[in-house]
Order: sequence, then structure tokens, then C-alpha cells
Amino acid sequence: MENKKLLEIENLTIKYITEDEVVDAVNDISITIYEGETLGLVGETGAGKTTTALGIMRLVPNPPGKIINGKILYDGKDILKVSDTEIRGIRGSQISMIFQDPMTSLNPVMTVGEQIAEVIQIHEKLKKDAAMKKAKEMLELVGIPGARSNDYPHQFSGGMKQRVVIAISLACNPKLLIADEPTTALDVTIQAQVLDLMNELKKKFKTSMMLITHDLGVVAQVCDKVAIMYAGEIIESGTLEDLFNNPKHPYTHGLFGSIPNLESKCDRLKPILGLMPDPTNLPSGCKFHPRCPNAVEICSGTVPKETILAGEHKIRCLAYEELKGGPTV
Repeated sequence: MENKKLLEIENLTIKYITEDEVVDAVNDISITIYEGETLGLVGETGAGKTTTALGIMRLVPNPPGKIINGKILYDGKDILKVSDTEIRGIRGSQISMIFQDPMTSLNPVMTVGEQIAEVIQIHEKLKKDAAMKKAKEMLELVGIPGARSNDYPHQFSGGMKQRVVIAISLACNPKLLIADEPTTALDVTIQAQVLDLMNELKKKFKTSMMLITHDLGVVAQVCDKVAIMYAGEIIESGTLEDLFNNPKHPYTHGLFGSIPNLESKCDRLKPILGLMPDPTNLPSGCKFHPRCPNAVEICSGTVPKETILAGEHKIRCLAYEELKGGPTV
């Protein structure tokens, strides 16, 4: 690929440590995002997706959160090692994040224009008038009249608030945008509008994006690559075509089996049996084995290694290690 690597996460491990227990939130994950590329990070609630994003932004609350191991290389520089002042300069201007709930992301006592202008003033060192002018332009860009810059968040609907949050996150033209379930609180028509908007802005600004979601339909619409996360691990990753046309991991099959398909007639959807494991007490061996329809004895005692199937298609499953000469399942 001609594009250069923008973000490289290597062997990242994050735990939340309290007096009573240790939460294994993110367990030895590695992710690469190239310039202009969108990666979909998919998984159930509690898989560790948001903690991964907070790790990239260096916003994991400490205590109790602790980055135990790993590197996060942004543009070749390990952001886990830069100073607090330097990371504050990177946040917002180079790496921006759209948080999960727009209702709680906005300050209720500041106008939306002031909130966008604040980011511009901090990072681009503009005077207040110039920052407000740019704030109005950003609102226009996301489909809100600039005149509404003097309105407060409570005067906007949920979809409009989400657009304001997107305007704030794109105000300084970041190279990497992390969107944490940006459409969860929205109805389907507004969801489609917000996704179209993000796609347009991505093309316009050539922004790379990490889209965190549990909705495979959203992934199909927006992403170039996909990483499936389960119990803090990336269990399968590859291009959009790899995952949608040739899924291999039993959990990935389970995800596709649990959503309706317009082309095939079926009376009932097949849910994945069981529940996501408790991150304070993860199963031994393969984390998915208690729920896996194909599990055999070795799965409960052996941790699967990452196996490259072809190109960028990677999987953590003992059945595929066997094909490459590893453990026999």
C-alpha cells in the first residue's frame, strides 16, 4: 500500500486495578491504520473498544486505569511517552474523538459556537472573532445554519447535537478521527445522514478514522478494514471483503448469524449463546471457548496465537493454528 502508517498499536494491554479486583479491559492488541483509511472496531458491549480509544487519546482514567504494556505509535512517535503538554497539543488538533453520547459531550451553559471556537482558539491560536467565524463555517459544513452558533445545546435535537460534536472534532482538521459509536443514540434516518456526512468529510479532509461500533451494517457502509474484538482481544481482522465474504472465526460467524439477511428467508435469528465473559474473571485458554459451538478440550487450556490466513486476514483460533502446523484441535 502506498499510504504510510499513521497509527500503529503494538501489544497494548490496559487494566483497571482496584482494591477488590483487576479488570482485564484490553489484552495484548495490535492495530495498524494507514493514512486515509477507516478501520471498524467491532464487538459487544464490554469488549474493550472504548478503553482502546481512550488509550490512544491517553485519557484512560488513572487510577484505576493503567496501561501495563505496549506502544501507540502516531506518525512514528510513541504517544505513551510524550509529555502531558505535548499530548494536549496532539489531542484535538491531530487526533480527535467523537464520544459516545452527544447529549453529555456538550457543555449546557455555553453556546455551540463558543464550544467550537474554544477548540480553534486553543490549537490554532486565533483571536476570538476569527475563531467564531471559523466555528460558523464548521457548522455550515455539517449542515447546520451558521446563525445557530448562538444557540445552546438544549435547543438542538439529538441528531443536530451529534453534528455539533462532529464539527468540534473536525474543527482543527485532525489526521485521525476516533468515532465511538457515533450513531447509537440516533434513529435510523438520522444515523444514515450522520454516516454519509462522516464519509463526505473523510474524503474532503483525507482523514483516517477508527469507527467503534457493534453494528455490522454501519461497518459495511463506512469502513475499509475491520477488527473484531472479544474480551479485550482482536480475534479476527482483515479487509472489509475478508470479513464479510470470508469470515473464519466462530464468533464472527455468530455476529453475522445474529443479524437479519434480506436475501435469505429464515423464521428466527440465531443469537450467540451465553454472555460476554466477566473481564475480572476471564476464561482460561481461548476466551471464546465457553460460547463456541466448535470448542474441544484443548481450547480451554491453550491460548490461541495470531495466525495469518492470507494478506491482511488474521485470526486467533486454534483450529487455524493446526492448519499452519500448530496445536491440533
